[in-house]
Order: sequence, then structure tokens, then C-alpha cells
Amino acid sequence: MLVKDLTSPDNTASRVPVESPVRSAEGPQSLFQHLPSAPDEPFLHSCLFQVLSDEEKRKQYDAYGEEGLKDGHQSSHGDIFSHFFGDFGFMFGGNPRQQDRNIPRGSDIIVDLEVTLEEVYSGNFVEVVRNKPVARQAPGKRKCNCRQEMRTTQLGPGRFQMTQEVVCDECPNVKLVNEERTLEVEIEPGVRDGMEYPFIGEGEPHVDGEPGDLRFRIKVLKHPVFERRGDDLYTNVTISLVEALTGFEMDISHLDGHKVHIVRDKTTKPGAKLWKKGEGLPNFDNNNIKGSLIITFDVEFPKEQLTPEQREGLKQLLKQGSVQKVYNGLQGY
Repeated sequence: MLVKDLTSPDNTASRVPVESPVRSAEGPQSLFQHLPSAPDEPFLHSCLFQVLSDEEKRKQYDAYGEEGLKDGHQSSHGDIFSHFFGDFGFMFGGNPRQQDRNIPRGSDIIVDLEVTLEEVYSGNFVEVVRNKPVARQAPGKRKCNCRQEMRTTQLGPGRFQMTQEVVCDECPNVKLVNEERTLEVEIEPGVRDGMEYPFIGEGEPHVDGEPGDLRFRIKVLKHPVFERRGDDLYTNVTISLVEALTGFEMDISHLDGHKVHIVRDKTTKPGAKLWKKGEGLPNFDNNNIKGSLIITFDVEFPKEQLTPEQREGLKQLLKQGSVQKVYNGLQGY
């Protein structure tokens, strides 16, 4: 579950395509007639000759005109020119080529958030105080948004040279100032160990881009009474030998304080298990469904040694003969 969304505004922009007035019925030469007047016009003519000298592309243009060189038959003219000469940032009858820039982003921060088994059972709201570096305006200017761009230089008629250079913008100077913030994390009932609660934009800042995210990773602490396995809870109860033989009645205090009543009116063997359905943890996806509480019984024998008379009396009382069976217990026999 997303606890709090601090997403920064969307900085992406879209461009509106422009339809080309060139008609295909005018033949190949019409492509030259509609070329825009520009300082690079000889180069554009050279590009067109390169394209139309290709037999296949020439047939496509003769059959379909300019549209034939677009999507469905061939990529746009700008794509064709870039096939021979690289990307010069122009297209005929379409969008200027958009150069996607990867927006810089600060690092994500992952923090272990320790929660108790009581909080997993009932849910809770936890407040976390964080000192976050925040960008604030400072005097002066700085270089920002630096990127690699291609520059085309005309060397002569039909001759061009392309070079790559670093271009930067000028932005106001900034400094990082720590600010104290209080974040509230909702611990949902049934939350699982290792689950993460993200706070968008609350991570490390980036002066030229967007901040990273802050993610709280749930770490469930060990409990002295209950062990969690999925949505089930496990616990052990130690009873006396007399209780094991004659039966007993007791209450187990649950994670939220309610009592789980247990009644045994028959013999309880060491290692015997008792399932209490619906007394486990709530399911994270559906809190109306709960797991089981599985109780394992241990039997504590008397520490005092029996006298010969007590031993004989016990044999007479139990009327149980000797049972000395050797077997492979790990195989379940």
C-alpha cells in the first residue's frame, strides 16, 4: 500500500505533429521543389540524391510518393537521411526528432522499520522523524543539464563536418539544507516481513533532477511467546505429568489481550498439537481471513525420585506393561 504520495510534477512535454503539403502525384522531382530554403539546401539535395539513387526506394516513391517513404512502406525522410548521414534533427512533413533526455534522479533510501508481532496482528500508525536534505536557492549561477549535442559545420558546397560537444544550461545556484520532517507509516494488519512502504520523492535529492524515493522495509521482531509462519501462529505450552494424565483447563493471552481458552479432558502426550482455527494472524490481502494458532504441548516430569512403594503403586494404578519398541522415527514409522 502506498502510504503517502509526494510525487513531483510531471516535467514531460509533447509536441504537435505538422502535416506535410507535398503530394505524391507530382513525381520524384517534386520532392526537390518543396524543399525549404535554408543555408543547408545543397546538403539536402545531396541527401535526396543518395536516397533516390536506391532502386527500391525510388520505386516506392514513384508508386506511393512521399507517403510511401513514411510509416507502412518506409520510415520518414529524416530517418532515411539519418540512415546515410546520422541524425541531423530534421524531418519532412513530420515532427522534429525528439531527443529524449534521461532526467537525473537522486538515490533511493531503504530503511528497516522494526515492528512488533502485536502491531502485525492489530495494525498501527508509526511516526518517523527524518532529516531530509532540501535544495534551496543560493547566490550565483551554475552549469546544469549538461548533455552531448552534435554540431554541423559547412566546409564548402555539399561538404559538412559533424562534431560532438558538451552543451550546458545556466541555472540558479542551489545549496542543500537539512529539514526535519515527520512521516507517518501505516502498519497494516497481516503485513509480511520484507514488505516495503514507499514515500515517493522523499529520498536523496538531485540538484539537476528529481529526488529519489524513501522506502521503509518491514522487519518483524521476534516474539517471546508466538512464532509466525505465514498467517499461522505457533506456541508451546508446558504441562505437568499429572495434567498430562488427568486433563487440564487454561487460558492463553493473545497478542491483542483476548484469552484463548483450552480444555483437555483426556491424556495429553508429549509433543501433542492442538489447532485453534481463526486464532492466527489476519491475512494481509483479506483481513477477514485469519490463520490458525497451533499449540504444542510439552510434559514436565517430576524432579523428585519415586520410592519403591510409589513405583509399585504407580504400576498397579496404570496397569501398563513394558513397551520397548525400536524404530526409525524420522521416517514416520
